Amino acid sequence: MSIKETIQHAGQKIADGAEQAADWVKDKTGMSHEGADLGTAKIRERMDVIGSCGNKLGVVDHIEGGAIKLTRKDSPDGEHHFIPMSWVDHVDSHVHLNKNCGEARQSWMSAPMGAGI
Repeated sequence: MSIKETIQHAGQKIADGAEQAADWVKDKTGMSHEGADLGTAKIRERMDVIGSCGNKLGVVDHIEGGAIKLTRKDSPDGEHHFIPMSWVDHVDSHVHLNKNCGEARQSWMSAPMGAGI
């Protein structure tokens, strides 16, 4: 085997190992192979929703129309509000958003996307 072939072989082994490591990390963090999940499959009813500011924005009622529906009880106006999944930064025992609470309150929806609003 020539030096060039040895280097190519070593490079391929490194690339294969890196790909396996990336797949392992995606699996452990809940990210799909497309990289878009961010653990959203772990979202459950009654989980706190936390803004990027660290404050509690609300509580998950359920998932509806591809968005997180927040409970009315914890809403400042007594209404349900919807948070797009694209706002989810990550999920552990809480749903953490990539927006602070002020930004989220300005932009949240009163119906899920695609519901005719």
